[in-house]
Amino acid sequence: MSVSLFDKYGGFANISKLVFAFYEKAIESDVIGPYFDDVEMRALIDHQTKFIASVMGGPASYSDEQLKKVHSSLSIDRNSFDEMTRLLRDTLVEFELQVEDVNQVMSEIESRASVIVTRRDA
Repeated sequence: MSVSLFDKYGGFANISKLVFAFYEKAIESDVIGPYFDDVEMRALIDHQTKFIASVMGGPASYSDEQLKKVHSSLSIDRNSFDEMTRLLRDTLVEFELQVEDVNQVMSEIESRASVIVTRRDA
């Protein structure tokens, strides 16, 4: 029986630390920082922790429809999505996830780009 990445990397306790570290980078980013100007970060970190946990095989799950609904009003372009994935990848590496595990998480995130990227002009 294989262990999920969620369990391998410490469950919600460690994933919430990882997500917090990611958002410290994100809010400082010139590209994606403005998306978070008027956002209740505590709630966002909670939701994002559950989302990252889900892509790592944890107990939470988000459908593509839920992701689309949440992101539809944000006008996210591909450049912003790419900046987010770059910062997330950097954070996963900093938290010492193995390369193949980082790649697996990032593949899961990338597979959802079509429901997160809502602005095609940039």
